[in-house]
Amino acid sequence: MPATPHEIFELLANPAMHAVIDGSGSVISAKDAAPKRLSQGATFSMDMKRGVQYKMTNTVVEFVESKQIGWRHFGGHVWRYILEPTTGGTTVTEQFSYGTSKSPLTLKLAGYIKGNEKAIRQTLTNLADYFVNKK
Repeated sequence: MPATPHEIFELLANPAMHAVIDGSGSVISAKDAAPKRLSQGATFSMDMKRGVQYKMTNTVVEFVESKQIGWRHFGGHVWRYILEPTTGGTTVTEQFSYGTSKSPLTLKLAGYIKGNEKAIRQTLTNLADYFVNKK
C-alpha cells in the first residue's frame, strides 16, 4: 500500500471509514455510538446489509498500535489486519479467521469462506485506491 503503517492503522481504527474500504458491499455505516477511534476491548456497531439491513456489534480483540487490529462479533470469528512496513509503503494482510468461530461448518456451507476471499481482495484494492487518491 502506498501509505505508512500509521496512516493505514488510523483508517482501520476509525469505524466511520470501514464502509469506504469494505469490499463485501455489506457495510453501510458505523452506528452513531461507535467510538471515533478503536482501542483494545472497544465495542462498536455497524449498520450492515446482505439482502436485509441488520446491525452487527463487534469487539476489538487485537490491538497493537500501527501493526495489528482485529475484531470479532457474536459468531466468534475474527477480522484482522496486519501491517508491515516496506520500502515506500506497507504490506497489508487482511485475515478472516474462522478457527474461533462458534459455527465454522455453517460459515463454510453458507459460502462465506469463499465469498470472504473475494471481499478481502476487493477491500485491499479499495484500501490502496483510498491512499492513492488521497495523495
